[in-house]
Amino acid sequence: MGSARVCLVDELVERVDDQDRVLGVVVGRRQAIREGWLHRVAVTVCRDERGRILVHRRSEQLSRFPGLYEVMVGGAVNVGESYIQAAARELAEELGIRALPRLLFTFLNRSGLSPHWLGVHEAVVPDAMAADADEVAWHGWLTEPELRSALLEWRFTPDSHEAFSRYLAFRTARS
Repeated sequence: MGSARVCLVDELVERVDDQDRVLGVVVGRRQAIREGWLHRVAVTVCRDERGRILVHRRSEQLSRFPGLYEVMVGGAVNVGESYIQAAARELAEELGIRALPRLLFTFLNRSGLSPHWLGVHEAVVPDAMAADADEVAWHGWLTEPELRSALLEWRFTPDSHEAFSRYLAFRTARS
């Protein structure tokens, strides 16, 4: 998640409290992770017109979780951004897609490198995309049953399992 180019310049994020309220303190994302300070991350579950879910493998050159698979596309919410703005920016940066994702829910995620608030979005996106090779080594479309199998067999990022479980529970409760 986040831009590979950020390895040179640290992203600036806002610290938030345990209720996801902005504290007005701006820090570098690396420091927030190192210190375990709460900040915001926005991710999007991408579906195509047939309902399949986009899965991708992170580039080997990324500093966080190189080569692992992910169910969602996303990254840090920068200073002054909303979850939705960050999610839309990340879709453009990582996949070359202009889309307005819909925020479904947020939760305090403790399964990543450090605790953070995770805003989970959903977007229907085109099959054809121009994925950034610095970010995405491979991508493909899986049905929900195929994805459930892949989650057991492939190496996914730590927060993929929890965030996707919550996403499925949210969709079930909504229908």
